[in-house]
Amino acid sequence: MIAIQTLLYLSGSILPLTIAAILVFGLLSHRPLYDDFIVGAKDGIQTVAHILPTIIGLMISVRVLRASGFLDFLQSLLEPAAQFLHFPSQLLPMTLVRIFSTSAANGFLLDIFQVHGPDSYEGILASLIMSSTEAAFYTISIYFTSARILKTRWTIPGAVAATVAGIAASTLITGILF
Repeated sequence: MIAIQTLLYLSGSILPLTIAAILVFGLLSHRPLYDDFIVGAKDGIQTVAHILPTIIGLMISVRVLRASGFLDFLQSLLEPAAQFLHFPSQLLPMTLVRIFSTSAANGFLLDIFQVHGPDSYEGILASLIMSSTEAAFYTISIYFTSARILKTRWTIPGAVAATVAGIAASTLITGILF
């Protein structure tokens, strides 16, 4: 019990301590803290304005995929392969959307929880997939857009391979647990 209270105290103290450390470092370095803050805020707003079209485009694309029934079509198309791999076909839409959008995948995750429950095989597998994969295309598009990188080289194949590895590991671990 004391360990939990200590962890809660430490987790509540991390942000204020980090801010205090930045301020102390800035003061010791004789930096104009307020001016640096204003420059940073201005740069942040410019970055948001620069990447906003990408974010909006990804969000709209995921909504269109979900509303059009295309994900249901893909689910029915991939169902035989999922059964062969002992992967629940109910998780296919969440898994397919996860590589593009965390918030859309969270919506599917909540649907899985409502139908199967969070402690079911499907619920635990979905939770593990969500925690061991990344919205790679979202992250890549935001990073590459803000850094103005045009050639992705091996980034996308690497991200897809990491996602497949995360899904495989999640399926294996859940299979062992159940």
